[in-house]
Amino acid sequence: MATDLTSPWGLAFLPDGRALVATRDSGRILIVPAAGGTPTEVTTLPVRHRSEGGLLGLAVSPRFDQDHWVYAYYTSAADNRVVRFQLDGDRAGAPENVLTGLRAAPNHNGGRIAFGPDGQLYVAVGDAGEPATAQDPTSPNGKILRITADGGIPADNPDPSSGVYSLGHRNVQGLAWDSAGRLWASEFGQNTFDEINLIRPGGNYGWPVVEGTGDAAGGRYTNPQVTWSTDEASPSGIAIRDDVLYVAALRGERLWVMDLAGGRVAGAPRALFTGELGRLRTVEPAPDGSLWLITSNTDGRGTPGAGDDRILALR
Repeated sequence: MATDLTSPWGLAFLPDGRALVATRDSGRILIVPAAGGTPTEVTTLPVRHRSEGGLLGLAVSPRFDQDHWVYAYYTSAADNRVVRFQLDGDRAGAPENVLTGLRAAPNHNGGRIAFGPDGQLYVAVGDAGEPATAQDPTSPNGKILRITADGGIPADNPDPSSGVYSLGHRNVQGLAWDSAGRLWASEFGQNTFDEINLIRPGGNYGWPVVEGTGDAAGGRYTNPQVTWSTDEASPSGIAIRDDVLYVAALRGERLWVMDLAGGRVAGAPRALFTGELGRLRTVEPAPDGSLWLITSNTDGRGTPGAGDDRILALR
């Protein structure tokens, strides 16, 4: 669908089928035609790129036809933040802050944002290299946050005075919902286990006390549904289509696929494209029913091939 991209990261579809793509290092947001082709630039955000930081996740308002809002998560000179801007055709308005003050670092910035079936905005925030923040309920880092479209706190959050939806996370980079409205997330482990988690409101997923499966506090922590060694996965973006979960793996250089049934992973995960496409960053369902898959071979840790980085459509 597109080639010769540099460090693409976030991907979000407009109602007309065009795709917005975030380029991490430069802060540029591009539009890719629905049928593929040469991207055009919409706007550039003032990112500070260091290692994993920069322009990360994108999300389109579920009411885009009425409000024209596009949301972006990026690393600024001061913090990680979520902003939004209005998009009219291919013209972007000035960005306004939605959520600021998220600790930023060269690594573990999280960065995935997505609107849930409830219309609220979910924000994956990494621990920014400070593991203790993941267990600190007063810190937004090491969390999945749930906020309103204008940055407020929903009254039905686990704590109605806090944006924290779940805690005990190291570095979540994938968010997706199944047909029953259950939230699933991918999470980078440190040296041992990467995870797929079923997220419950108020749930504690253990980091840094637990990595992978295990509970040192007698039921305090929620175990993952799936674990891998870090060389098999390093999972970033995820997507769910027809209750099949797809996981884009960076270090693992493959697309993991698993069936979901009744809030569980049914059967063993299956690997596609192992070693064929290189590092995989993002996977998203397109309006036409295909899956769009972003490679990440120009991110400083991969080996770029001809045409990299690319966006591929899986029919």
